[in-house]
Amino acid sequence: MSSWAGRTAAEIAAAVREKRATPHEVVAEHLARIKRLDGRVGAFRLLRADAALAEAEALADRPDLAELPLAGVPVAVKDNLAVRGESTRNGSAATPDTPAEHDHVTVARLRAAGAVVVGLTNVPELCVFGTTEGVHGTARNPWDTSRTAGGSSGGSAAAVAAGMVPIALGNDGMGSLRIPAANCGLVTLKPGHGTVPAGIGNGDWFGMSENGPLATTVEDARLMFDVLADRHTTAGTPQPRSAARSIALSLRSPLPGVMVSRPYADAARAAADLLTRAGHAVRPADPPYPWWLGTTSLAHWTAGTAVDAESLDPRRLARRTRVHAAVGRRFVQGVRTGDRRAQLRVRLEPFFAAHDVLLTPALARRGPAAAPWHQRGWLRNLLANTNYSPMTPPWNLTGWPAVSVPFGALPNGAPCAVQLVGRPGSETALLEVAGQLEALRPWQRTAPLD
Repeated sequence: MSSWAGRTAAEIAAAVREKRATPHEVVAEHLARIKRLDGRVGAFRLLRADAALAEAEALADRPDLAELPLAGVPVAVKDNLAVRGESTRNGSAATPDTPAEHDHVTVARLRAAGAVVVGLTNVPELCVFGTTEGVHGTARNPWDTSRTAGGSSGGSAAAVAAGMVPIALGNDGMGSLRIPAANCGLVTLKPGHGTVPAGIGNGDWFGMSENGPLATTVEDARLMFDVLADRHTTAGTPQPRSAARSIALSLRSPLPGVMVSRPYADAARAAADLLTRAGHAVRPADPPYPWWLGTTSLAHWTAGTAVDAESLDPRRLARRTRVHAAVGRRFVQGVRTGDRRAQLRVRLEPFFAAHDVLLTPALARRGPAAAPWHQRGWLRNLLANTNYSPMTPPWNLTGWPAVSVPFGALPNGAPCAVQLVGRPGSETALLEVAGQLEALRPWQRTAPLD
């Protein structure tokens, strides 16, 4: 491993601020690692090698370099967010190959904090599915390249898990940060609604989609979240000691008929045991998920795609995307009212009044094979996604924050993970609990690809 590729964002930023490393050498080492490994992983749709090195050189001359929280940190950006001078393809052949004139606000905030964008990462077409493959490439799990990295932020997660970048930007409309983070052994935070600027696609999937960080440590996730949320902190800022909290452990799938496999259930039980010994009040308790949650999730999921596909040539979309959008068109008007989402919040609020944090498995089972899912039928994709990732959609519907944390391993040695969910405004509390799990059960930060 080189001297900087594989380090945390906090370590890199401190070294650059203190002139122990230059942005150019840090970025160059990460670009070399990407070129060496990405043929096996498929994380990047576009690598900005020359532009990133030029931007790193310019960064070294900034008069505020010593104050930048992400000074010299290489970052990857999901290919549904604008990066100035590059096209935003959103995993599709139907989108225009036209350079963006301006950075998305989250990209602009990362750059203002000193980060250097090294490339745009692969996504499934229109970021619809929980596996990442399509006309621009297939993102594989660096821990097991026979398996998908997850989706839709699969390329971003794969890049971080492979040590190609220390942090990456993704977003989450029905689990698109938490699913690949859980597959790839990363920490992620889906912020609560309105905490980080969204501006994703055509209407943020009716306000369900949120931008957030992918990282190998809780410290890096917090650092990147603070930048995205425009909270002015610096790497290494002391964090408050985590208070004792009321935590509900639930192993129940929100979707009837979908079962949680033993490795994920065992991981959640073990995490609950550790948190109990750390002083938290943990007890089994299932949220009162309504019977209509599955149909409501499907309506919002497909309607979001219908809106995103409106201006695109359907002949250039994959068949699964066309069907998904066609199903969703009948739901768009009903979804726009927000009535079901409001009903779900009202139903779940008493549960979160009684519990500070909900602890669940992050997934129901390991990710599907890395395969040409974009060439397969819609129903087959729907069932594959639903059966392995039922735990994430409720918290997009409510708009409440949720974290995925690596915890333990699957039988094949790939990472397992748990999910932490909280009421609005609890992002910091969730990261504190995640930090306790990290301290009590540390994980290997990157996959052993070398």
